[in-house]
Amino acid sequence: MRRRPRLVVMVKEPRPGRVKTRLGREIGHVPAVWWFRHQVARVLRRLEDPRWQLVLAVSPDHAGLHSRAWPAHLPRIAQGGGDLGARMARILRGLPPGPACIIGGDIPGVWPVHIARAFAALGRNDAVFGPAGDGGFWLVGMKRTAPPPATLFRAVRWSSEHALSDSMGSLPRARIALVDTLHDVDTSADLAMTRAQGHFRQ
Repeated sequence: MRRRPRLVVMVKEPRPGRVKTRLGREIGHVPAVWWFRHQVARVLRRLEDPRWQLVLAVSPDHAGLHSRAWPAHLPRIAQGGGDLGARMARILRGLPPGPACIIGGDIPGVWPVHIARAFAALGRNDAVFGPAGDGGFWLVGMKRTAPPPATLFRAVRWSSEHALSDSMGSLPRARIALVDTLHDVDTSADLAMTRAQGHFRQ
């Protein structure tokens, strides 16, 4: 029986000073949280699709699992502790077998067509990444016909221009595909760019 792919969206509890802190230092923490909460809501509405199951990976664990900030009908899992790599690796190891992709909630330009391309790429590859313009990535996915290797996301230089290349290097024997380049929002300049590109339509 064909396994239904899972799309995991990583979200943090929308509290001032806890989420989008770099953006908050530039535009204020309350406006940054407001933007993040409404941005995530837009993405979740947009990406609910019968072709995959939408799952929320929440942080902090207890507060996120019981938060009223996110749609109650979507299944939730806890991110757990550690850096971004440890949390993503835990998600990929903990889900039931089958294709899975992980994204953040702060990607204004993501649409179902981008997710569909990523899952399609897993038909011919072991892993897929969606590059970001700053050298990082907005999406990672794995076919997961076997457990992810212990080296996954080991020694990655996060928040740097090396994040994508280091992450790909942590999968030395995998067939890896790259899909669309998209951008997240970390700064007020990023926010202005996404508004100019019209990504705030529903």
